[in-house]
Amino acid sequence: MLTSLPSTLSGVYAVPPLARQAGPRRAIDVPANDAMRDHIAGGGLTRLIYGGNAFLYHVSFDDYAELLAWMASAPDSQWMIPSLGPSFGRAVDQAGLLRAFPFPCAMLLPSADPRDAEGLEAGAREIVQRAGVPLILYLKELDNWGRDHERGLDAVARLIRDGVAVAIKYAVVRPDPTVDPYLESLLARVDRGVVISGIGERPAVVHLEQWGLPGFTTGSGCVAPALSQGLFDSCVRGAFDAARQMRQTFMPLEDLRDAWGPARVLHAAVDLAGITPTGPIPPFVSALAASQQDEVAPVAVALHAANLAHASLQST
Repeated sequence: MLTSLPSTLSGVYAVPPLARQAGPRRAIDVPANDAMRDHIAGGGLTRLIYGGNAFLYHVSFDDYAELLAWMASAPDSQWMIPSLGPSFGRAVDQAGLLRAFPFPCAMLLPSADPRDAEGLEAGAREIVQRAGVPLILYLKELDNWGRDHERGLDAVARLIRDGVAVAIKYAVVRPDPTVDPYLESLLARVDRGVVISGIGERPAVVHLEQWGLPGFTTGSGCVAPALSQGLFDSCVRGAFDAARQMRQTFMPLEDLRDAWGPARVLHAAVDLAGITPTGPIPPFVSALAASQQDEVAPVAVALHAANLAHASLQST
Protein backbone atom coordinates (compact mmCIF):
# COMPACT_ATOMS: atom_id res chain seq x y z
CA MET A 1 0.00 0.00 0.00
CA LEU A 2 0.97 3.65 -0.31
CA THR A 3 2.94 4.63 2.80
CA SER A 4 3.19 8.41 2.38
CA LEU A 5 0.61 11.10 1.74
CA PRO A 6 0.16 12.05 -1.92
CA SER A 7 0.97 15.61 -2.95
CA THR A 8 -2.71 16.43 -3.53
CA LEU A 9 -6.06 15.24 -2.21
CA SER A 10 -7.59 15.55 -5.69
CA GLY A 11 -9.41 12.34 -6.60
CA VAL A 12 -12.21 9.92 -5.78
CA TYR A 13 -12.23 8.04 -2.48
CA ALA A 14 -14.12 4.74 -2.46
CA VAL A 15 -15.77 3.86 0.86
CA PRO A 16 -16.38 0.09 0.57
CA PRO A 17 -18.38 -2.37 2.63
CA LEU A 18 -16.48 -5.04 4.55
CA ALA A 19 -17.37 -8.56 3.40
CA ARG A 20 -17.83 -11.15 6.13
CA GLN A 21 -18.24 -14.91 6.23
CA ALA A 22 -21.46 -16.61 7.28
CA GLY A 23 -21.37 -18.13 10.75
CA PRO A 24 -21.64 -17.00 14.36
CA ARG A 25 -18.30 -15.14 14.37
CA ARG A 26 -18.94 -13.35 11.07
CA ALA A 27 -15.20 -13.44 10.31
CA ILE A 28 -13.72 -11.07 7.75
CA ASP A 29 -13.89 -12.68 4.30
CA VAL A 30 -10.43 -11.95 2.87
CA PRO A 31 -10.98 -13.39 -0.65
CA ALA A 32 -14.25 -11.47 -1.03
CA ASN A 33 -12.64 -8.24 0.15
CA ASP A 34 -9.73 -8.83 -2.24
CA ALA A 35 -12.24 -9.22 -5.08
CA MET A 36 -14.05 -6.03 -4.07
CA ARG A 37 -10.83 -4.05 -3.82
CA ASP A 38 -9.69 -5.36 -7.22
CA HIS A 39 -13.03 -4.39 -8.78
CA ILE A 40 -12.76 -0.87 -7.35
CA ALA A 41 -9.14 -0.47 -8.45
CA GLY A 42 -10.00 -1.90 -11.87
CA GLY A 43 -12.30 1.07 -12.35
CA GLY A 44 -9.50 3.50 -11.54
CA LEU A 45 -10.17 4.19 -7.85
CA THR A 46 -7.04 3.64 -5.76
CA ARG A 47 -8.01 5.61 -2.63
CA LEU A 48 -10.11 3.52 -0.24
CA ILE A 49 -11.53 4.57 3.13
CA TYR A 50 -12.78 1.82 5.43
CA GLY A 51 -15.23 3.48 7.79
CA GLY A 52 -19.00 3.74 8.11
CA ASN A 53 -19.85 1.56 5.11
CA ALA A 54 -17.67 -1.17 6.65
CA PHE A 55 -19.55 -0.73 9.98
CA LEU A 56 -16.33 0.12 11.81
CA TYR A 57 -18.38 1.96 14.43
CA HIS A 58 -19.10 -1.51 15.85
CA VAL A 59 -15.96 -3.47 14.89
CA SER A 60 -14.40 -5.73 17.53
CA PHE A 61 -10.81 -5.26 18.62
CA ASP A 62 -9.72 -8.58 17.07
CA ASP A 63 -11.46 -7.84 13.77
CA TYR A 64 -9.89 -4.39 13.70
CA ALA A 65 -6.42 -5.90 14.05
CA GLU A 66 -7.16 -8.33 11.22
CA LEU A 67 -8.57 -5.55 9.05
CA LEU A 68 -5.46 -3.39 9.49
CA ALA A 69 -3.18 -6.28 8.53
CA TRP A 70 -5.25 -6.97 5.42
CA MET A 71 -5.33 -3.32 4.41
CA ALA A 72 -1.56 -3.03 4.84
CA SER A 73 -1.08 -5.88 2.35
CA ALA A 74 -2.64 -3.87 -0.51
CA PRO A 75 -0.60 -3.12 -3.65
CA ASP A 76 1.79 -0.16 -3.47
CA SER A 77 -0.40 1.92 -5.80
CA GLN A 78 -3.37 1.91 -3.39
CA TRP A 79 -3.90 4.45 -0.62
CA MET A 80 -5.67 2.56 2.15
CA ILE A 81 -7.24 4.69 4.89
CA PRO A 82 -8.52 2.98 8.05
CA SER A 83 -10.89 4.66 10.48
CA LEU A 84 -10.82 4.67 14.26
CA GLY A 85 -13.15 5.67 17.06
CA PRO A 86 -15.74 7.07 17.35
CA SER A 87 -15.30 7.24 21.15
CA PHE A 88 -12.05 8.49 22.65
CA GLY A 89 -11.35 5.31 24.62
CA ARG A 90 -12.00 3.12 21.60
CA ALA A 91 -9.77 5.30 19.40
CA VAL A 92 -6.94 5.22 21.95
CA ASP A 93 -7.09 1.42 22.12
CA GLN A 94 -7.12 1.18 18.31
CA ALA A 95 -4.26 3.68 18.04
CA GLY A 96 -1.90 1.15 19.58
CA LEU A 97 -2.72 -1.30 16.78
CA LEU A 98 -2.57 1.38 14.12
CA ARG A 99 0.93 2.43 15.17
CA ALA A 100 2.33 -0.93 14.02
CA PHE A 101 1.48 -0.20 10.37
CA PRO A 102 2.77 2.49 7.97
CA PHE A 103 -0.58 4.04 7.10
CA PRO A 104 -0.16 7.68 5.99
CA CYS A 105 -3.24 8.76 7.98
CA ALA A 106 -6.46 7.49 9.55
CA MET A 107 -9.99 8.89 9.69
CA LEU A 108 -11.55 9.72 13.04
CA LEU A 109 -15.20 8.64 13.00
CA PRO A 110 -17.62 11.31 14.26
CA SER A 111 -18.79 10.95 17.85
CA ALA A 112 -22.37 11.32 19.06
CA ASP A 113 -21.30 10.98 22.72
CA PRO A 114 -21.00 13.88 25.21
CA ARG A 115 -18.42 16.26 23.73
CA ASP A 116 -17.40 19.86 23.11
CA ALA A 117 -14.94 21.55 20.79
CA GLU A 118 -12.02 21.84 23.19
CA GLY A 119 -12.46 18.28 24.45
CA LEU A 120 -12.55 16.89 20.93
CA GLU A 121 -9.46 18.89 19.98
CA ALA A 122 -7.54 17.60 22.99
CA GLY A 123 -8.65 14.05 22.23
CA ALA A 124 -7.62 14.27 18.58
CA ARG A 125 -4.16 15.48 19.57
CA GLU A 126 -3.70 12.63 22.03
CA ILE A 127 -4.96 10.03 19.54
CA VAL A 128 -2.44 11.22 16.94
CA GLN A 129 0.34 11.11 19.52
CA ARG A 130 -0.50 7.50 20.33
CA ALA A 131 -1.20 6.34 16.76
CA GLY A 132 1.78 8.07 15.16
CA VAL A 133 -0.30 9.15 12.14
CA PRO A 134 -2.34 12.30 11.39
CA LEU A 135 -6.10 12.27 11.02
CA ILE A 136 -8.81 12.90 8.50
CA LEU A 137 -11.59 14.68 10.40
CA TYR A 138 -15.13 13.62 9.51
CA LEU A 139 -17.77 16.37 9.69
CA LYS A 140 -21.10 14.57 9.31
CA GLU A 141 -23.52 16.64 11.40
CA LEU A 142 -23.53 20.31 12.38
CA ASP A 143 -23.12 19.34 16.04
CA ASN A 144 -20.27 16.83 15.55
CA TRP A 145 -17.80 19.31 17.02
CA GLY A 146 -20.15 20.65 19.68
CA ARG A 147 -23.26 22.78 19.81
CA ASP A 148 -21.26 25.96 19.28
CA HIS A 149 -20.57 25.45 15.58
CA GLU A 150 -18.12 28.31 15.17
CA ARG A 151 -16.07 27.16 18.14
CA GLY A 152 -16.03 23.68 16.67
CA LEU A 153 -14.76 24.95 13.33
CA ASP A 154 -12.07 26.97 15.12
CA ALA A 155 -10.86 23.73 16.74
CA VAL A 156 -10.91 21.91 13.40
CA ALA A 157 -8.87 24.72 11.82
CA ARG A 158 -6.26 24.55 14.59
CA LEU A 159 -5.85 20.82 14.07
CA ILE A 160 -5.31 21.37 10.33
CA ARG A 161 -2.92 24.25 11.00
CA ASP A 162 -0.82 22.15 13.38
CA GLY A 163 -0.70 19.08 11.12
CA VAL A 164 -2.66 16.95 13.57
CA ALA A 165 -5.22 16.58 10.78
CA VAL A 166 -4.38 16.54 7.07
CA ALA A 167 -7.86 16.48 5.55
CA ILE A 168 -11.56 16.94 6.28
CA LYS A 169 -14.33 14.68 4.98
CA TYR A 170 -17.26 17.07 4.67
CA ALA A 171 -20.55 15.16 4.82
CA VAL A 172 -23.15 17.58 6.21
CA VAL A 173 -26.29 16.97 4.15
CA ARG A 174 -28.04 20.08 2.83
CA PRO A 175 -31.37 20.27 0.95
CA ASP A 176 -29.55 22.51 -1.52
CA PRO A 177 -25.76 22.03 -1.52
CA THR A 178 -25.30 25.37 -3.30
CA VAL A 179 -26.44 27.05 -0.06
CA ASP A 180 -24.26 25.97 2.85
CA PRO A 181 -23.21 28.60 5.41
CA TYR A 182 -21.44 25.95 7.52
CA LEU A 183 -19.22 24.89 4.61
CA GLU A 184 -18.65 28.55 3.79
CA SER A 185 -17.55 29.15 7.38
CA LEU A 186 -15.24 26.12 7.26
CA LEU A 187 -13.61 27.30 4.02
CA ALA A 188 -13.00 30.71 5.59
CA ARG A 189 -10.76 28.93 8.10
CA VAL A 190 -8.95 26.23 6.09
CA ASP A 191 -7.66 25.81 2.55
CA ARG A 192 -10.35 24.24 0.38
CA GLY A 193 -7.68 21.86 -0.92
CA VAL A 194 -7.90 19.86 2.33
CA VAL A 195 -11.70 19.47 2.27
CA ILE A 196 -13.13 16.42 0.47
CA SER A 197 -16.81 16.20 -0.43
CA GLY A 198 -18.00 13.28 1.66
CA ILE A 199 -21.57 12.40 0.64
CA GLY A 200 -21.19 10.51 -2.61
CA GLU A 201 -22.28 11.55 -6.08
CA ARG A 202 -25.43 13.46 -5.07
CA PRO A 203 -23.69 16.76 -4.13
CA ALA A 204 -20.30 15.97 -5.72
CA VAL A 205 -20.65 18.07 -8.87
CA VAL A 206 -21.84 21.12 -6.93
CA HIS A 207 -19.07 20.67 -4.37
CA LEU A 208 -16.41 20.53 -7.07
CA GLU A 209 -17.86 23.16 -9.40
CA GLN A 210 -19.15 25.80 -7.01
CA TRP A 211 -17.11 25.22 -3.87
CA GLY A 212 -13.85 24.15 -5.53
CA LEU A 213 -13.34 21.02 -3.42
CA PRO A 214 -10.62 18.70 -4.78
CA GLY A 215 -12.41 15.36 -4.65
CA PHE A 216 -15.27 13.32 -3.29
CA THR A 217 -16.02 10.05 -1.53
CA THR A 218 -18.24 7.39 -3.07
CA GLY A 219 -20.13 4.39 -1.79
CA SER A 220 -22.06 3.61 -4.97
CA GLY A 221 -18.77 3.93 -6.83
CA CYS A 222 -17.87 0.58 -5.27
CA VAL A 223 -20.45 -0.83 -7.70
CA ALA A 224 -19.51 1.54 -10.53
CA PRO A 225 -15.92 2.73 -10.01
CA ALA A 226 -15.15 3.58 -13.64
CA LEU A 227 -18.30 5.69 -13.86
CA SER A 228 -17.46 7.49 -10.61
CA GLN A 229 -13.95 8.18 -11.89
CA GLY A 230 -15.47 9.41 -15.15
CA LEU A 231 -17.67 11.86 -13.26
CA PHE A 232 -14.60 13.21 -11.48
CA ASP A 233 -12.57 13.43 -14.69
CA SER A 234 -15.39 15.40 -16.33
CA CYS A 235 -15.35 17.86 -13.41
CA VAL A 236 -11.59 18.28 -13.70
CA ARG A 237 -11.99 19.08 -17.42
CA GLY A 238 -14.73 21.58 -16.60
CA ALA A 239 -17.31 19.43 -18.40
CA PHE A 240 -19.86 19.82 -15.63
CA ASP A 241 -22.90 19.10 -17.80
CA ALA A 242 -21.40 15.70 -18.68
CA ALA A 243 -20.64 15.14 -14.99
CA ARG A 244 -24.24 15.93 -14.07
CA GLN A 245 -25.45 13.44 -16.64
CA MET A 246 -23.22 10.72 -15.15
CA ARG A 247 -24.44 11.69 -11.68
CA GLN A 248 -27.99 10.79 -12.69
CA THR A 249 -26.93 7.17 -13.28
CA PHE A 250 -26.11 6.86 -9.57
CA MET A 251 -29.34 8.39 -8.25
CA PRO A 252 -31.57 5.26 -8.23
CA LEU A 253 -29.15 3.46 -5.90
CA GLU A 254 -28.45 6.63 -3.92
CA ASP A 255 -32.19 7.11 -3.40
CA LEU A 256 -32.50 3.61 -1.95
CA ARG A 257 -29.46 4.18 0.24
CA ASP A 258 -30.99 7.36 1.61
CA ALA A 259 -34.31 5.59 2.20
CA TRP A 260 -33.08 2.43 3.95
CA GLY A 261 -29.61 3.24 5.25
CA PRO A 262 -26.56 4.01 3.08
CA ALA A 263 -24.27 1.31 4.46
CA ARG A 264 -26.75 -1.58 4.63
CA VAL A 265 -28.03 -0.91 1.09
CA LEU A 266 -24.48 -0.70 -0.30
CA HIS A 267 -23.54 -3.92 1.49
CA ALA A 268 -26.39 -5.66 -0.33
CA ALA A 269 -25.84 -3.86 -3.65
CA VAL A 270 -22.24 -5.03 -4.09
CA ASP A 271 -23.43 -8.61 -3.60
CA LEU A 272 -26.60 -8.33 -5.69
CA ALA A 273 -24.70 -6.71 -8.57
CA GLY A 274 -22.61 -9.89 -8.78
CA ILE A 275 -19.32 -8.27 -7.80
CA THR A 276 -18.60 -10.43 -4.74
CA PRO A 277 -20.54 -11.95 -1.83
CA THR A 278 -20.57 -9.56 1.13
CA GLY A 279 -22.08 -11.89 3.75
CA PRO A 280 -23.83 -10.88 6.96
CA ILE A 281 -23.95 -7.44 8.57
CA PRO A 282 -22.76 -7.40 12.19
CA PRO A 283 -24.91 -5.95 15.00
CA PHE A 284 -26.12 -3.24 15.79
CA VAL A 285 -27.32 -2.97 12.17
CA SER A 286 -29.65 -5.41 10.42
CA ALA A 287 -29.63 -6.69 6.86
CA LEU A 288 -32.21 -5.59 4.31
CA ALA A 289 -35.49 -7.51 4.21
CA ALA A 290 -36.01 -9.86 1.27
CA SER A 291 -38.50 -7.44 -0.31
CA GLN A 292 -35.96 -4.62 -0.06
CA GLN A 293 -33.25 -6.79 -1.62
CA ASP A 294 -35.64 -7.54 -4.48
CA GLU A 295 -35.91 -3.80 -5.08
CA VAL A 296 -32.18 -3.15 -4.78
CA ALA A 297 -31.12 -6.00 -7.09
CA PRO A 298 -32.21 -4.59 -10.47
CA VAL A 299 -30.91 -1.14 -9.53
CA ALA A 300 -27.50 -2.53 -8.56
CA VAL A 301 -27.32 -4.70 -11.68
CA ALA A 302 -28.21 -1.72 -13.90
CA LEU A 303 -25.55 0.47 -12.28
CA HIS A 304 -22.94 -2.27 -12.65
CA ALA A 305 -23.93 -2.66 -16.34
CA ALA A 306 -23.60 1.10 -16.88
CA ASN A 307 -20.17 0.94 -15.31
CA LEU A 308 -19.06 -1.85 -17.65
CA ALA A 309 -20.41 0.05 -20.67
CA HIS A 310 -18.56 3.22 -19.62
CA ALA A 311 -15.31 1.31 -19.02
CA SER A 312 -15.63 -0.38 -22.41
CA LEU A 313 -16.21 2.96 -24.12
CA GLN A 314 -13.16 4.48 -22.40
CA SER A 315 -10.94 1.60 -23.52
CA THR A 316 -11.78 1.99 -27.23
